[in-house]
Amino acid sequence: MLLAFYVPTALLAFCDGLLIPTMPLFAAAFDDRLSVVGLILAAEAFGLLLCDLPAGRLLRFVTPKTAILLGGGVYGLSMLLTPLAPSVAILVLMRVAAGGGLALFGVSRHAYLAGASLGGKRGRMISIYGGVNRLGLFVGPLAGGFLGSWLGLAAPFVLAAVLCFVGIWMMMALLPGIEVNVREGQDAQDRGAVARALRASRRDLLVAGTGQLFGQAVRAGRKVLLPLIGAQVLGLDVAAVGIVVGAAGFADMALSYPAGWLMDRYGRKFAILPCFGIQALGLALLPFVSGFGGLLAAGIIIGLGNGLGSGNMMTLGADLAPRAAMGEFLGLWRLIGDVGWVGGPIVVGAVAQALSFSASSFVMAGVGVAAVAWFGLLVPETRGRDALPVAENTGVQAAS
Repeated sequence: MLLAFYVPTALLAFCDGLLIPTMPLFAAAFDDRLSVVGLILAAEAFGLLLCDLPAGRLLRFVTPKTAILLGGGVYGLSMLLTPLAPSVAILVLMRVAAGGGLALFGVSRHAYLAGASLGGKRGRMISIYGGVNRLGLFVGPLAGGFLGSWLGLAAPFVLAAVLCFVGIWMMMALLPGIEVNVREGQDAQDRGAVARALRASRRDLLVAGTGQLFGQAVRAGRKVLLPLIGAQVLGLDVAAVGIVVGAAGFADMALSYPAGWLMDRYGRKFAILPCFGIQALGLALLPFVSGFGGLLAAGIIIGLGNGLGSGNMMTLGADLAPRAAMGEFLGLWRLIGDVGWVGGPIVVGAVAQALSFSASSFVMAGVGVAAVAWFGLLVPETRGRDALPVAENTGVQAAS
């Protein structure tokens, strides 16, 4: 799995990270109006939300490897064409396409891991996946900023496309094939079985999905709050803010494997509850920091909390996914998480605009506490479901 899955995953996360410092500047080069820049930056998220459900449905007709090829290909091609966009409209279209590619790429890798991570090792396998994603997103912005200043703002897009295609090639060449409900759900008469499976899982999806919505909003909100409080409230320079964000990211990565071990050894909740509880604590401390040291400490606390949650929502989704409708369920599951991911920063901005950044911090801390209570009281423990035979638990079968 190392060369076949985790290294390509790190490469593709690195590609995404390359654009973090350069995409806003590239968008502003087309039109420096903030409304237009915001539209361009939001286009990828729109494509992601738009395509989560179709991506899950597609897995009924193609294998995860084929879906990985399609999703990664769309993403890589959009990266390659973005610097050639002649207008804002085409640029927005390219970013929507990139989001759609990421949706298919994400759902297909989630489904692959759900099928490959049996025998009580699912938490560790998926937490490592989360960790290598964090590694790529940690290193990518550093390289993207340097490359953009050295060779121009188009260079990170070209490099992202090349590395994306390299990663896809590695997966196609090295990854064993598996199938997700391909044979048993293609015919029209089997559509009823899919609908029945989803109806039977609707409580799991509603209850656990609501918890995921809270949790992903917290995760996305803290990524906005740390740099904004550092720069706009404390008056720190870019270098100091970068150190805080980098230290939080390093703490996050360091706990990826321990998070998976906790999930497999003691249960999913043993990682989920401290993940959001510790993040809530760190967020609640932000209004009381008065300088670089305090912000650094709060950032590390938040990073440690998020690290304990490496892969936790993907693991929970894989545990809950029904045998007869895995692709559809995971598409819905990821859509719920992506709504939280997109909504978190919106809540932070709206509360900060109406009140203050301190109020935003307390609101997001409250959402974190709500996530802890929700998962602790309402969501069942799912550890052990990955130990069942594939045919009884996931519907993922080895390709013949």
